[in-house]
Order: sequence, then C-alpha cells, then structure tokens
Amino acid sequence: MKNLFQILKYIRNYLGYAALNVIFNVLSVIFNLFSLTMIIPFLQLLFDQTKLVYQAPEFSWSTDAMVGYFNYYISRIIIEKGQVDALLFISLLVVALFFLKNMSRYLAMFFLAPLRNGVVQDIRNDIYRRILVLPLAYFSEQRKGDIMSRMTNDVSNIEWSIMQSLEMLFREPLTVIVFMVTLVIISPTLTLFVVILLPVTGFLIAQIGKSLKRTSAKSQKKLGEILSVVEETISGLRIIKGFNAIDMADHKFREQNGMLTKIMTRLFRKRDLASPLSEFLSTLVLVVILWFGGKLVLNGSSSLDATVFIFYVVVFSQLIVPAKSFTEAYYNVQKGVASADRIREIMDAEEVITEKKDALPKKDFTDSIRYINVGFRYADEPVLKNINLTIEKGKMIAIVGASGGGKSTLVDLLPRFYDCTEGEIHLDGHPITDYRIDHLRGLMGIVTQETILFNDTVFNNIAFGMQPVDPEEVIKAAKIANAHEFIEKMPQGYQTNIGDRGTKLSGGQRQRISIARAVLKNPPIMILDEATSALDTESERLVQEALFKLMKNRTSIVIAHRLSTIQHADEIIVLDKGEIVERGSHHQLMELKGVYRRLCDLQSFR
Repeated sequence: MKNLFQILKYIRNYLGYAALNVIFNVLSVIFNLFSLTMIIPFLQLLFDQTKLVYQAPEFSWSTDAMVGYFNYYISRIIIEKGQVDALLFISLLVVALFFLKNMSRYLAMFFLAPLRNGVVQDIRNDIYRRILVLPLAYFSEQRKGDIMSRMTNDVSNIEWSIMQSLEMLFREPLTVIVFMVTLVIISPTLTLFVVILLPVTGFLIAQIGKSLKRTSAKSQKKLGEILSVVEETISGLRIIKGFNAIDMADHKFREQNGMLTKIMTRLFRKRDLASPLSEFLSTLVLVVILWFGGKLVLNGSSSLDATVFIFYVVVFSQLIVPAKSFTEAYYNVQKGVASADRIREIMDAEEVITEKKDALPKKDFTDSIRYINVGFRYADEPVLKNINLTIEKGKMIAIVGASGGGKSTLVDLLPRFYDCTEGEIHLDGHPITDYRIDHLRGLMGIVTQETILFNDTVFNNIAFGMQPVDPEEVIKAAKIANAHEFIEKMPQGYQTNIGDRGTKLSGGQRQRISIARAVLKNPPIMILDEATSALDTESERLVQEALFKLMKNRTSIVIAHRLSTIQHADEIIVLDKGEIVERGSHHQLMELKGVYRRLCDLQSFR
C-alpha cells in the first residue's frame, strides 16, 4: 500500500478540486439522511400517531430544537389544513431533499473529473520523463514491451481501478460514518450488535482483496511479456519469414496469450465475487438485525417503537449500498495497487548518471579529452581496463578491434551514457562529471551504425532537438551530407514523412539524413560509430564523402569496421578484450605486424 500512497500524493496538485469534491459529498450525505428521516413523520401520519405540538420551541442549532421546530410546523399544517396537506408537504420536502442530494452528488463528481484525469496525466508525464533520464544500462536489462505495458496498461489500470474509485473512497466512508452515528443515536444496543457482526464480513472481504492483488500483479507482468513478444515480432518480421519461423512465432504467442487468459479468468472471477458476496453478507446482517430489533420492540424492553425501528432498518439498509460500493472500490484499488507497484519500480530505479548541484557550464571545447586509467564493468564483467588516451582538439582518432572489444563502450563514456567505474575522463582539464550534462552532450554530434530516425518529416528529423531552425540552414546541412538531391525528389520534399524509423528510405539515405542532423548541430566533437559498415558500395561512397566534410576542422572519434576508411587518422587505437594493445598511425601499426596488421590482412583477403 506504500506505493498506492505515493501515487495518491499526486492529488496535492489538485487540492482545490479535492476540497470541493469532499464538500459536495458531505452535502449529498446530509441531504440523503434528511430525506430518510421524513419516513418517521410520514409513517406517524399514516398510522395517526402524530403528537401535535402547539407551541414553537426556542430556536437553536441543536438536533432536539430542530426536530421540535419541524414537529411544530407539521402540527400547524395538520391543525389548519388537515393531514392530507401535511402528507403532501412531507412528500414535496422529500422530493426537494433528493434533488439537492443528487445535485450535490453530481457536483462532487464534476469537480472530481479534473482531479482524476490530472493525476493520470501527471503520472504519465513523470514516467516518460523518467524513461528519458534513466541510464542506457537500465533498458538493456528490461524488456521494451514490459516498459511500454507499464507506461500504457498499468497507467490506464490506475485510472480505471484507483482514480475511478476515488469518488467512492471519498464518499462512501463518510456515508457509513454519518449513518452509523445516526444508528447509535437511535439505538445504542442494536448498533452494538451490528458492530459485532461487521468485522466478520470485513475479514472475508479483505482476504479476497489480497488474493486479487496477487493475481492482478501476475496479469500485468504477463501482459508486458506479450507486448515484448509483439514488439520483437514486428522488429524481426523479415527474419521470421526468411527462416520460415511463422508457425514457431505463432505457437510462442499463443502459449503466452493462453497463460494470460487463464490468469485474467481467475482475476475476473475473484473481482466479480466482490458484489454478490458483500450483498449476501449485508443481507444476512440485515435479517439478523430485523430478528434482534423486532424482538426488542415486541418485548417492550427498549425505547424503540415500531415507527422508529422501521426508520432504523431503512437507515441501515442504506448502509448496504455504500458498503457494497466501498467493497468494489477496495477490490479495484487492490487491482490497481499491483500496477502502482510496477510503476514505482520505474520511478524508483536508480538514476546512475547524476549531475552535481554546482555543475559547471560548458559551451565550447578548447584543449583536449583525456581518458585517465579508465575502467568499466557491466554486471561485474570487465568491459574496459586501464584505458589511458589523450585526444587533442582538431585531431581524428580511430578506434578499431574485434567485435565485443569495448569500442562502443569507450565512446559512450564520453557523453556520459554510462559513467566510468574506474578512473576519470577529463575535458579541458576538468572531469566530465563536473559539467552540466546537457552542456557536455551539446558539444558532441553522434552518428551511429544503427541510424535512429523518428516517424516525422525529413525537416524535423534533421532539425531534431534544435527547434526553431532556419529552413535555409537545414538545406545547407543536407547538401553537405549529400542528402539534398534525393530529398528534393521526395513527394513533399523536406516535409515528407519518412515512416517509423525512416523505413521509407534506403540505408544510405537514412545515414545521410543522420549526418545532416549532426552537421546542423555543428558540434566541436564528432563521434562516428561504424557509420558506414552496413551500406552498399555506392551508398558508402556518398556517406563517406559526407563524413569527410563533417569531420573537417573538428575533433573526431571514429569507430571503424572498414579499416580502409581510417588510414589517414592522426592516431589509431587498437582495442582487444577491453585493453589498448596497439596505438599509432596506419604505417606505424602496419610495421608492427601485430593485431592491426592481421585485421587489415583479413579485410584485404575478403
């Protein structure tokens, strides 16, 4: 329940609406109680038991005085106009009280609506913001489908399970308290008997609620797994079809979906048990009260007369509806608590990449980048060991080595996608952890092997993160990246939507748009992570030309797969199993006849 209270803290942003909701709920309960009290004078009139009051009591705000004044007013109507007119007056008063009750109830819900939707909006905003700031390592350990499930289904579950129940959680306990106080005033003995019976029913309801929470948690987890399967299927559809794995993928999905169906069936059965169980238990208690209270009236051992006892039974019967609603709300909340727990797992995930409170601004790069005894471990496995490297401003540094040698990790440490587990990286004489993260990353442009484009226009993809931008600057960047020519031939030119991840474009076109984005940013430091390794010869030539233009007069760190592209680098760093094993120019490394020479020979042989 701790996580539930964490979710409910969002209500503090809407305290005004919450206060209005409570006020109108109180009025609704009061008008409801007053309308029920009319049953006493109504029955007294029908059975001719009305005791006429001939003198108005002294007015005060006490209950006795108000009841006395009401009896005096009814007595005047009976004396002056007769019992039929008094009956009509009571009927009209009941209608007015029920109108005010329902109007108050509507206004309570009216003011609750912006609170409910506002809380859900704030939760979604905070989860999305959290996803943006969590380190990349977090997402390598999580299924994307499960994260999407938490962002969508779990938040929706909170909206329908918890937020929809807020109105009942606010109103029904208040109704129960007010009506219970009324019952105590009418007959303390009979109410004590009721109070002894209620904990038994409450215990049975609570046990089912706990079971419902456990089943709901299983259903949300399984739904996340199914979304992961769907996401992987869509991403790998080409491979699934190419390897004739349609039946295998279909079987896997059906198996997961069948398990979810079984869990959801159990969940619905437990949830649907709430209403009939609470109604049966309430009816059982009501029958016992009728027996015990009727016995008191017939024996004459209580101050209860038949009219007041009927009023008591009517008031208690009105407790069944809010108790039933509260039970349903409790079950819904238990179901929502499971979703709240899953959401808090994201919200409470450790933000490993943190910024110092007094972080320094950094708008330019003036001297050098230095890796000092840098080491990095991932899940206790060493990825980088004892890296010492200096990159002077304006130099081009190439990083080569076998796959899995730590090349990408080495460059990912610079923009603080990860932080070193050993040693430090200095930029212009200061540790990069001393700088503001947004300023640090603002100094760098990144072009990766896997081109990341968004389902938007060509223009917005090039100008990503740099709005507003002069259209002429975008066109200029596209020309430098050898992209302007094919963009102009597209149906709407720069305003053409390129589809999900740029699927409407070829690999070379996607890469050149990515390069244009880096050109427009105009950063002093460029990071190129195997930017041409997945391209055909013609696309590679065009992209390579664009990259040479991009790297001109900039500090460049290039991870190279095709070694022919980095022969003119100022220094080549050879990584093997996370360590620098060779370094120098192309000619120096070839003369060493070591790892680099072997890599070159292998590519030449191919």
